[in-house]
Amino acid sequence: MKFLVSVIDDKDNPGSTDRMPAISEFNDRLIADGYWVFAGGLADTARVIDNRGEQALISDGPFVESKEYLAGVWVWEAPDLDTALQLATEASKVCDRKLEVRPFQ
Repeated sequence: MKFLVSVIDDKDNPGSTDRMPAISEFNDRLIADGYWVFAGGLADTARVIDNRGEQALISDGPFVESKEYLAGVWVWEAPDLDTALQLATEASKVCDRKLEVRPFQ
């Protein structure tokens, strides 16, 4: 079962910026244990495209303005939700940010 794990940062209370060594070590363990599918951090800039009308509208993003924002994602392969939640609990501590876990189909 695949899971999308969204990394949520906060403009008012951002996570630590020195977490990359710990995140890399955690990722290495995910790979070694067979959970890793994909991961990546997201840039601060975004564009929103809406081509549902007569003309395409391209605007600056993100699509929702909020003090919290999507800072990155993991995609994991885990046998069940409980395993994904256990990994996410550890990952939240490692990356010093909130995480959202969703089954990925």
